[in-house]
Amino acid sequence: MGLEAMASRLSEHRRTLALVGLILALAGISGLLNPTHAQGMEWVAIPALLGGLALFVWATWPLAAQPLLGTRSLGARLLRGLTWQGRLTRFFPAAGIGIILADLAYNFALSASPAILTEDAMVLLTAAALLAYPFLPSRYSRERDFALLFFLFLDVVLVVPLLLARVMVRSVDTSVDVYSWTVIAPELSGLLSVIGVTNSVHSVAGFTAPGLTFTPVQMNTPVTLVISTSCSGIYSFGIFAAAYVAYLLTQYELPSKRLWLTLGLGFLASYLANLLRMVIIVLVGYYTDSAQSELQNLLVAHSYAGWLIFLGWISLFWGLLLKFLPVDQDPSDSESKERPFSVRTKRSEIRTCGVCGGSPSPVVPATRCSCGRFYHLKCIGHEARCLYCFRTLETFARLTQLVRRESDEN
Repeated sequence: MGLEAMASRLSEHRRTLALVGLILALAGISGLLNPTHAQGMEWVAIPALLGGLALFVWATWPLAAQPLLGTRSLGARLLRGLTWQGRLTRFFPAAGIGIILADLAYNFALSASPAILTEDAMVLLTAAALLAYPFLPSRYSRERDFALLFFLFLDVVLVVPLLLARVMVRSVDTSVDVYSWTVIAPELSGLLSVIGVTNSVHSVAGFTAPGLTFTPVQMNTPVTLVISTSCSGIYSFGIFAAAYVAYLLTQYELPSKRLWLTLGLGFLASYLANLLRMVIIVLVGYYTDSAQSELQNLLVAHSYAGWLIFLGWISLFWGLLLKFLPVDQDPSDSESKERPFSVRTKRSEIRTCGVCGGSPSPVVPATRCSCGRFYHLKCIGHEARCLYCFRTLETFARLTQLVRRESDEN
């Protein structure tokens, strides 16, 4: 089989290849960033990361020409609402610079041990997204909306609760271990108690994270597992939750019960998968470790089993998501059939211009695409192509003639 034939066969399974690429990339990131993995892991992790990213980009890159105007996704409409119909977008760079200065001032003026930590990196990346947003071409509107929404929701999930906790305890040095105390350790302890593992949650001298103490079956002395940030998986949960919300908001155009249900299930599945990961790690140590093993089985499970469990959850949940999300395409349109991530919108539900959002009016000339979207002629301008299905509307000359005819009649 030649390369062209192979590429043609692979292009028929873009959704599956996108999922495989995502899993490979995440496996590579884990191999690089997790210090508990074996030495020399980067020789496997780097090719997995680069190969996974390349495969994911190839599988999700649109085959048709990108639209030159904005989208009407829920995410785009949310950003328009937050920016007073786009009027505040030009101030995004100034807002980005202000966020950078505020974060640096917060660290060096208020913190007893100033440092750029993970939550600071999230805030600074949000500032970078704001700085770049107005300068990206409009044909990449969906991508820039996804990036900005991803960092905004990441801040909402991980940074804002931490700031609120610092205000409540009146300490600017409260660490992210507060998440382990509130949404990880108590729930983990409860699940272990239900399945018969006697345990207790308590503070540990020298640590700000909670400790979970239990006595392995083959040992007479209790052991304590400190649920620190690297162990809790809170950052993994936040990253995938933010990406999940941003993805759905930039794909759907209309809110629906299915959308809200999918969002809720995504958050719940991610949280439960993280708890399941920690339960299995503790059970490995509880049933297999002895005085001779010195908790090595638990440490190995922490390093590798948790990683594999989380990747397995990603494979299952995102696989089901990509399989059962309603694909919104005209079956007669072979070009749109190949695009992997478009979403269904009923013709009867489209009542606004795809560019300005204005309502139909007999005074303002407009044209409608066969997919159901309509556009004011003055809004579509030189771009005679639907922004959603990419079908050609009419030639620019024809649009110009219609505008002139309406002007002459009036």
